[in-house]
Order: sequence, then C-alpha cells, then structure tokens
Amino acid sequence: MKKHLVVALAYDRLCTFEFGCTVELFALERPELGVDWYDFAVCAVEPGPIRAAGGITIQAPYAPELLRRADTIVIPGWRDADEAPPPPLLDWLRAAHARGARLCSICSGVFVLAAAGVLDGQCATTHWRYADQLARRHPQITVEPDRLYVDNGQVITAAGSAAGLDMLLHLVRRDHGARIGNLVAQRLVVAPHREGGQAQFLPRPMAQGEQGRLSKLMDWLRSHPERAHTVASMAGRAAMSPRTLQRQFQQATGLGPVEWLIRERVAIAKDMLEDPDVPLTQIAERAGFGSAESLRYHFRRLAATTPLAYRKRFARAG
Repeated sequence: MKKHLVVALAYDRLCTFEFGCTVELFALERPELGVDWYDFAVCAVEPGPIRAAGGITIQAPYAPELLRRADTIVIPGWRDADEAPPPPLLDWLRAAHARGARLCSICSGVFVLAAAGVLDGQCATTHWRYADQLARRHPQITVEPDRLYVDNGQVITAAGSAAGLDMLLHLVRRDHGARIGNLVAQRLVVAPHREGGQAQFLPRPMAQGEQGRLSKLMDWLRSHPERAHTVASMAGRAAMSPRTLQRQFQQATGLGPVEWLIRERVAIAKDMLEDPDVPLTQIAERAGFGSAESLRYHFRRLAATTPLAYRKRFARAG
C-alpha cells in the first residue's frame, strides 16, 4: 500500500526551526509504533542555493513536480509577509488543493496559502504579530488570532513557530489516533496537546507562587479525572480564591478551569477508546464524565465526531 507522502517546502531564507520541526515529526522512521509511518521529502520551490536561518545552506533533492504526488504539503514560515510568493508555487499549491492534498502552514506560511486563494471563505490563524496584517490583506479569510492552530479539514494553519509542533502532532493524532500521537509526543518530550490559544503566551505577569500552585493542580487533575471537581474545590486545592483560579487559568491556558478539565477528560477518553474491550460506560466513569450521554455530548462538541466513530477508526487490533 502506498504510504502517505509528506512534502516540506524549502526556499531561500527558510525558517530553520519550523522546517526542523517538520523533519523531526515526519522524516524519522518510527518502527516501534507499529503503524504505517509517513514517507517524507523536501521540495525546493526555487533554484538554489537555499539559505536558512543560522547560516545553514540546504540542498533539496526534489523539484516542485513532486507536489503532484504529495498527500500533505507543509509550508514553514514564509521569508517575508510583505513579499509575494512566486506565481509558479501558487499554481502548484492550487493544483494540489484541487486534487485533494492536505495543505498546512506554520506562522507566516499562511500568507502563501492566502495568496494561493485556498483559504478564501475559511478560518485561519498565524502568529499574533501577523494577525492584523493577514486580516487587512485578505478580508475574505476569517482570522482567529488566539488559536494555536485551525483545522479546516483540508487546509490547516498554525500560529507562531512552536504552535507548528502542536499542529503537526495534531496531524499525527488525526491520521493515527491519540495513542500514537501521545507516543510521538513522549519521544519529543512535549505535551501531547496544549489547550488554549496564543493569548496565554502574551507577556502578562504571574506570581511565581501562583504559577507553581496552578501547575501542581493541573497535574493532580490529570491524575484524578474521575473525581467530581468544581471551581470551588479546585481553588481550595490550589490554595487560591475561585476568582484568582479563574484568572490564572485564563492567563495560563486561554480557558476557564472547567472547560480545561473537560478537554483533558476528552483526551483521556480518546486514549481509552483505542482499546476496543473497554465499555463506553466505563470510559465515561474513568474519564470523569459520569455518564455515556455526557461523554457523547462533550466528545462530539470538541472532537467533531462520536466516541463510536472514533473507536471504529482508531481501535487497536486485538
């Protein structure tokens, strides 16, 4: 069976970090996962030499014709948001989009997708520094500046550099399920899924003591999702007032404590759903939803599918 081909674009003044994240996610062989991993290639969209940030020169082995076969195309940060991408590149991307390829951008790479017209009428995100510029230049795109990434199905956009890693892990989860996504994240020594938006990373002071208490509370909640938690009980455990807890959660994650907890519970449920032998009622109890009905409601709201459909797609073979 043909493997899923991921192609990363390379061009002069390439962002080394974003390009490196893409290579790390998809180029390494991962036989320990027991799944059909990706094929990976780098495509030069213009003649060399291709200079990357940090004084590195890249020699890409493939020309743009490779994009005819790509299943996923990743565009690292574009070299200058004010510089129009080469028209031939835009033609290649339009053709790839028309045949159903998945197009992904990191940070200012969104300006390439926007110039190609594949984001018209859709939502998108980019680094918070570029959000206003993107909205002004492309009013046909709904810019969501607080999102870490926006998945429109075929076109996915990520915010600043590190948010590209969140998006790439999201693609792995989408293709192979939560368990595989978690294993890849463990190897990278990063969180499998960061909740909240870019607002949490804007410079705002948080007292050291409050930060430590909040972090300990989050770890404890992840370890005890099955218990009944309220804002008052969480605040008491963190030795904060409910008002302070709400404020600190919003600053740290972009979410209130209850919504953060629900999303953590959905992530736990996804992991358990990959075991086909665990009943849905048991998953609901262990994840903290209390009932299968509550699990179904929040799962559909946050995962845009049902627990049963998710299990059919990602359940491990017995």
